[in-house]
Amino acid sequence: MKNKSKINDENFEWSAEELSKSKTFKDLPESLQAKLAPRKLRGAQVLPTKVSTTIRLSSDVVEAFKASGSGWQTKIDLALKEWLREHTLA
Repeated sequence: MKNKSKINDENFEWSAEELSKSKTFKDLPESLQAKLAPRKLRGAQVLPTKVSTTIRLSSDVVEAFKASGSGWQTKIDLALKEWLREHTLA
């Protein structure tokens, strides 16, 4: 099997040569660090804080929300909140 250094979808392996040529964040020019720094850290979560959980949903529901683009998990959260406003739990 040949060593593939090209991107294969979203999953690829770096070769030893590529790793040896790579730089750490601190080795980058300060101007580039300044541009990348905001992307490096995630900001504080806006209240109310969300709770990380695992939930099993049907594949058609997940596919439909994912097809709506970025923020699909938030859209599920909003849909469930709307359902709760309109229904009472037994």
